[in-house]
Amino acid sequence: MKREHTQMMTSGPITRQLIRFSVPLVLGNLFQLSYNMVDTIVVGRFTGSAGLAATGTCDQIMSLLILGVSGVCIGASVLMGNFFGAKDREQLLAEMKTTVSLGLIFAALIMAAGIPMTGAVLHLMRIQPEAMQDGLTYLRIIFLGLPFMCLYNTYAAALRSVGDSDTPVRYLVLSCVINICMDLLLVAGFRLGVAGAAIATVLAQGISAMMCIRHVSRHVPELRFSWRTLRMDRDLAVRTLSYGGLTALQQCSQPIGNIIIQSSVNTLGVTAAAAFSAVRKIEDIGLLPGRSISSGITAFTAQNEGAELHDRTREGFRKAMGLELGCGLLVSAFVLLLRQPLMALFTTNGEIILAGVDYFRLIGFCYWLPCLTNGYQGYFRGIGRMGTTLLATLTQISVRVGVTLLTVPAIGLPGAGLACVAGWSLMILWQIPWQIHCSRRLRD
Repeated sequence: MKREHTQMMTSGPITRQLIRFSVPLVLGNLFQLSYNMVDTIVVGRFTGSAGLAATGTCDQIMSLLILGVSGVCIGASVLMGNFFGAKDREQLLAEMKTTVSLGLIFAALIMAAGIPMTGAVLHLMRIQPEAMQDGLTYLRIIFLGLPFMCLYNTYAAALRSVGDSDTPVRYLVLSCVINICMDLLLVAGFRLGVAGAAIATVLAQGISAMMCIRHVSRHVPELRFSWRTLRMDRDLAVRTLSYGGLTALQQCSQPIGNIIIQSSVNTLGVTAAAAFSAVRKIEDIGLLPGRSISSGITAFTAQNEGAELHDRTREGFRKAMGLELGCGLLVSAFVLLLRQPLMALFTTNGEIILAGVDYFRLIGFCYWLPCLTNGYQGYFRGIGRMGTTLLATLTQISVRVGVTLLTVPAIGLPGAGLACVAGWSLMILWQIPWQIHCSRRLRD
């Protein structure tokens, strides 16, 4: 049977469509995170605490770059979803070309500015002196791979906008296997340290990007174009940056806040910095289902709003939020039961493991909160309310940074967990009434 490479979400069973769309995203995001997680595990075991602290600090900068790019791509995917739902194929292709152009320009600018400024950035983050050289090496190599990251995110977002969430995953799985093999070869085998881990990550990202491009050129005529015809449509570029720029700010505000939080944790010493690096990786994996459902809500809402099916949009949101709550409760149970063996995956150092266990003991009951906030963010993106998602994230991260600066010096690493709970709680308190207001306006 011929495989369908697009999925129209404007008709059919809603819950099944959301699950079918979200499950591949969970796998895809899991393998995306595994690039850095494998780096962290291998570096932690083969280069020591300084290498682990360096990759943990650089991870915050990588997150800033990835989320900035994916923010613009999310904004573009909403427009693509609208065009696809309205069956406007000409505008869909023009938006695809525009987004690819914007991504490549962004990569060139960041490479030109980022590589010479790497040392200054790490100094601002107050990285430990013994981890500085490793941090410089790792981050500069990652900067060189930015074009691959931009191309993958652009093509993955475009495929999701037309309902295909599993194709990018298949290529990420293969590239992740390559990444793991290269990590073991370069770091554990050739003893290249953090440089080997960074090289493995860049090669894996390049493979996933090239495979997505090849798939679109062969199987998705709605998105296929000749590179000789690549150009930006000025009007669509303005709309993309209007949508995507706000989303990029929203996406970037989170890692910027995390950089400040990481800087505060770094003052506690290498042990706390290494523990925080590990717990962030565990949290990232645990919250993947909620984030993936959020992306499903965005795609579902964008297509149905493009087709002006407002009642179906509201029904889809209600069902998706039930899925979000269930995921959050499962994550809390999993982390609370397995917090010690999870920490032991990253290090054999007893002090680092104990610091991570203390962190999860405080925050473990509350992971249903970020799942609910992600659901609301997905809905707001899908209806084009990018300013709302930005304000919600700024609220959350501002509270987190403020509470972290107050509590970490007093109670150590658990203070960063307490700050998360405070930020999530305030964020959801105003998201609920605002979503009700937006839904009523769409209905009227």
